[in-house]
Amino acid sequence: MTSKFTELAIDCADPNGLARFWCSVLDYEVQDEDEGIVTIGPPMVPEGKNRLGPVPPTLTFAHVPEGKTVKNRLHLDVNPTDREQDEEVRRLLDLGARHADVGQTGDESWVCLADPEGNEFCVLAGRRP
Repeated sequence: MTSKFTELAIDCADPNGLARFWCSVLDYEVQDEDEGIVTIGPPMVPEGKNRLGPVPPTLTFAHVPEGKTVKNRLHLDVNPTDREQDEEVRRLLDLGARHADVGQTGDESWVCLADPEGNEFCVLAGRRP
């Protein structure tokens, strides 16, 4: 037997705000809210033989007192599903993301952004889900 990747926990200053941002990025919805913790995931789909593909992981945002200080050692990559990379980057910037410099050379096929709390993530160009 093996383990299955089901959840990614993200420490942050504003769980509600960051959850709203990522819901907009991923077309997720809030699944649970508790004091200082917000969990988001894909809209509920019935399990069983009619469900196509794997179950996407949830993201859980937990309030912590300390701020982010260094580059993430783990980050998300997202793929535009219904538009080109440059259009998706503009949409994400409008949602509150900003460009992030993590040492890119300028020849990368991806665009590195940061969410409203500074967590880096990449928008990929050539791979579609």
